[in-house]
Amino acid sequence: MEAEAAKFIGAGIATLALAGIGIGLGNIFGSYLSGALRNPSAAPKQFTNLLIGFALTEATGLFALVIAFLILFSN
Repeated sequence: MEAEAAKFIGAGIATLALAGIGIGLGNIFGSYLSGALRNPSAAPKQFTNLLIGFALTEATGLFALVIAFLILFSN
């Protein structure tokens, strides 16, 4: 296998994490919405936890994307 083909395969595998990030974000917001509809008075208290979970999940996705770019554009 040529090195260029291996770089493309490696970058593709690194971006598979982005599918998991999408599922994770949907799970986070869906759970928050479900909880907020069941108990609206507790929703403001959980909003900060929602934002922290969103930020950590999104950061993982950005790290995966950076790794994919590093694989593609390194020598």
